Amino acid sequence: MRVMNAARSIAFFGISVLAFAGGASCEGRRAVLDQGASAFAAAAAESAAFVSKVERAASAAGLPADLTTKLAAAARDDRPAFEADLAAALAPDPYLTFVVDKNHPLPETYEPADIVALDTLARPSFKTNRSGHTLRSLAVSALERMAAASRAERVTLVVSSGYRSAAYQKKVYERTVAEMGKEAADRESARPGYSQHQLGLAVDFGSVTDGFAQTSPSRWLEKNASRFGWSLSFPKGYEEVTGYRWESWHYRYVGEAAAALIDRRFGGIQHYALAFLAAWRNTGDGNPRG
Repeated sequence: MRVMNAARSIAFFGISVLAFAGGASCEGRRAVLDQGASAFAAAAAESAAFVSKVERAASAAGLPADLTTKLAAAARDDRPAFEADLAAALAPDPYLTFVVDKNHPLPETYEPADIVALDTLARPSFKTNRSGHTLRSLAVSALERMAAASRAERVTLVVSSGYRSAAYQKKVYERTVAEMGKEAADRESARPGYSQHQLGLAVDFGSVTDGFAQTSPSRWLEKNASRFGWSLSFPKGYEEVTGYRWESWHYRYVGEAAAALIDRRFGGIQHYALAFLAAWRNTGDGNPRG
């Protein structure tokens, strides 16, 4: 049942009943009915415009047809909740949902100002594989909350990589190319300026190998990370979408509202959600940026 349409029909029916039961003149009843019809038509047009905007944003974001259909249905049948989800996801720091991938680099001048050295934290709930890791402050807070929850279940999260400057990312990429060749390296590592790590919001956990997926921290993250605003960036089977092979260890902090939106509306696929949010922010104009 289409809830919004049903509600409008009931409202229009109510206006009709009041018009004929209120003892109004024929002209008065006609005026009330015309007013109700106009309000109904306006609401219907507004709803259709919202659905159309959702479809344009989905197209600009390059979403698959089945997901576009799902989002359009949500826009039509569950508009208040869908609008609330979008507004909440877009409300915080815009870089939380900023599109950074092989086709969309960070601004050349971007450098986070609120970087925190993990070594300076007093008795954090997580561990690090070495000294020197840093993250943006809001990501540190979310990481600590998540790590405390995992630790309460006897699962320890180990941070193996965090923020990387453009210069450091350049070294990482060039080293990977030297070891694997460019074609293979481009499946594993981002060019400087195109890495989520440069946001200061991404973390690599554990061994940073495929074997991480078989560990208790990986299984815990799969089930719980989104509750704390973290989202898996490169899921299995989506290399053609994300540009990178499966990385079970790479999570990006997007905020709790955006993480919930990714799970609820986009099947857990971060890339789809962030591309849609960027296109939505730009009113579906075909430029999927944050």
